[in-house]
Amino acid sequence: MTDSGWSQEEYCRYLNAERRAYAWTLSELGGFTADTARSAAVEQYPYLGAADPYRGLVFHHESWHWAMLRLHGDRYWEREPGLLHPPSAYEAAWEAGLAEDPATAILTA
Repeated sequence: MTDSGWSQEEYCRYLNAERRAYAWTLSELGGFTADTARSAAVEQYPYLGAADPYRGLVFHHESWHWAMLRLHGDRYWEREPGLLHPPSAYEAAWEAGLAEDPATAILTA
């Protein structure tokens, strides 16, 4: 484990999962093109080195929440209660990202 509490592999797997699910949400629910959604995901979830004290902080909320904020603004869950929880397709996208080679998280940084 690093000082931040994340092993390199664990951090990179989560980074891939969050990026994939964030991009899925922007493209499927926000109308973004796949390329634009992937670029936005890398921007939202930049790779941070093991020595960075904020490594992993972005994971304190799942990518669904960050994407909903981007698409619908603050307090989206009050205006649209159905958006509080992600659909199963989002969960599938997240799981697919978790299964990706962790080295790809660094390559797309």
